[in-house]
Amino acid sequence: MALAAVLLLIPIVVLLWVPHYAKVEPTLLGFPFFFWYQFLWVFICSALTWTAYKLTLSARGKTTHKVGGDR
Repeated sequence: MALAAVLLLIPIVVLLWVPHYAKVEPTLLGFPFFFWYQFLWVFICSALTWTAYKLTLSARGKTTHKVGGDR
């Protein structure tokens, strides 16, 4: 569970560290670094969130959700 928390914290810390990516160069297809770097993190964050979700399910011993399952 701790690894899942770390995976969820990575995008928060990286994207709040604005001086790290507040620059124009290098450009990608005419877009300044500031914009394409943030857009890249949309996909990275999605992958990290999915991985944290799978780790959490695995730690709980569940692989699927049951709707209306046994009680």
